[in-house]
Amino acid sequence: MPVDAPPWPGPPDALVLRVRLGPRDDRFTPGALRTLATRAYRVSPASNRIGLRLEGPALERAVPGELASEGMVLGAVQVPPDGRPVVFLADHPTTGGYPVVGVVREADLGAAAQAVPGTTVRFVPVR
Repeated sequence: MPVDAPPWPGPPDALVLRVRLGPRDDRFTPGALRTLATRAYRVSPASNRIGLRLEGPALERAVPGELASEGMVLGAVQVPPDGRPVVFLADHPTTGGYPVVGVVREADLGAAAQAVPGTTVRFVPVR
């Protein structure tokens, strides 16, 4: 039987997420920013529509403590106290108290939302 459209693509085998650093990248050590840009992470089974939780190297803070809650945008990469990044997805909260090291480009979020546990994730800083 002929098919009039290709099948919907499956989840990606690996993700490359373009990220613009900021607004709170100054709260992390230079080594943490290098780690974010050069090391691989894996999608955690704890991920959901709120956020893509990542397993891998922790990002070390240069400034201890938490922040006052501030607005969050789709794609924000928030870093909780354990140092493992969380990419906010469709049902993300409107406020948060952990620093946001960067924001993933909107064009990359569709693939991030489809990623299954164990998927490799790399961040590429862009301007």
